[in-house]
Amino acid sequence: MGSISRGRNLGPGAGAGALQVPCGRVHQIGALALIAATFLLTRAFDRLSCGLSYGGLASVASSAALFDRAGSLFWPDRGYGSRLDLKIYVYEEKEIDGLRELMRGRDGRISPDACVKGQWGTQVKIHQLLLKSRFRTIHKQEADFFFVPSYVKCVRMMGGLNDKEINKTYVKILSQMPYFRYSGGRDHIFVFPSGAGAHLFRSWATFLNRSIILTPEGDRTDKRDISAFNTWKDIIIPGNVDDGMTKFYGSNVVQPIPLSKRKHLANFLGRAQGKVGRLRLVELAKQYPDKLESPELQLTGPNKLGRTDYFNHLKNAKFCLAPRGESSWTLRFYESFFVECVPVILSDQVELPFQNVIDYTQISIKWPSTRISTQLLEYLETIPDEVIEAMIARGRQVRCLWVYAPETEPCSAMVGIMWELQRKVRRFHQSGETFWLHNGSVVNRDLVEFHDWRPPVPLP
Repeated sequence: MGSISRGRNLGPGAGAGALQVPCGRVHQIGALALIAATFLLTRAFDRLSCGLSYGGLASVASSAALFDRAGSLFWPDRGYGSRLDLKIYVYEEKEIDGLRELMRGRDGRISPDACVKGQWGTQVKIHQLLLKSRFRTIHKQEADFFFVPSYVKCVRMMGGLNDKEINKTYVKILSQMPYFRYSGGRDHIFVFPSGAGAHLFRSWATFLNRSIILTPEGDRTDKRDISAFNTWKDIIIPGNVDDGMTKFYGSNVVQPIPLSKRKHLANFLGRAQGKVGRLRLVELAKQYPDKLESPELQLTGPNKLGRTDYFNHLKNAKFCLAPRGESSWTLRFYESFFVECVPVILSDQVELPFQNVIDYTQISIKWPSTRISTQLLEYLETIPDEVIEAMIARGRQVRCLWVYAPETEPCSAMVGIMWELQRKVRRFHQSGETFWLHNGSVVNRDLVEFHDWRPPVPLP
């Protein structure tokens, strides 16, 4: 066997008489230097590319990079895929005994129109938009997810069901869903749009602890010992902003006004509710009425603040303060983007939606709730108007994600929710009470094949 040449390989076409160039120490050092330089340059370009593609809202330019030429939102490829591709089965109102009660009350008198308005209207809007969605399937066997419609927050507030009836009805409908049993609820989606979250269903911890919960609330409420939100499986959704404010991603109720013409530095438009942070803001407003506006809101009677008046007050400050109430989230955070004031979050445990594409440090301020004092006002006064304008401009670009609009819109809350759901798609489902055999058939503990399961089925 011949010796191995240290010369340059001229390739398979080179003959025996091909020129062999000696390779000395100088050549070796040069080659290593070239390799190192190439490696470092490639890393630099990779970082630059990632910064431009997924850098969030570090600048107006990178904010614009969140969208393609058609205005559709980019989502990180890693963990999501390059395009939306999922199928959702929506349970029909008459398909499951008891589902109608969760949507219309025990007497069936509560209409969806009565529940679609107000702070918790997402429970209706998400359902109605899914019914028209291109991702909807009518075939259970091909579904990635199962959506369980319920307007239970509205139904409870309007006296349609009490807490005991809500709990009993949920257990009743779940026992009629073989696919819920099949996966242990892992592929079933529930909307709980208020600060109480899934606690509206008292036995949620027993039955929904594996299910996907859509909620604007990532923290436990003041009145609960444990959280009904799990960062791994659940999805934070935006609150329901008044449709008049979000029309075409802008307002047809009130129009924003220039910063120079705004009367106040900041405002807080909400009830104190006996909460420490809110009470501090009310006291600050009394001490510094020229800087902080915090009128006493009347919910009823001749002095009730109307919708347009409310938004006219909200838009008349550079900063809109959003303290926690009964729970950590507040609708005022989302409303501020449509009156174009910078939201100041005064809720330490708040969770925000779509954090995989939005850098909230560029469009809002989060201030410690333990430091609600003159220090806060003094800090806000130091921020130049041009910085405020830049934050408002960046917020204007992403506020479409707070809008519950049809899928014909390239950017909406529903588009964001679909992307978040896609990351949770599982090819294989199992629960503690499902088993499988050598031929791939899924059976229950009695070795009955899945297609022969009959409701009511034992629940997880």
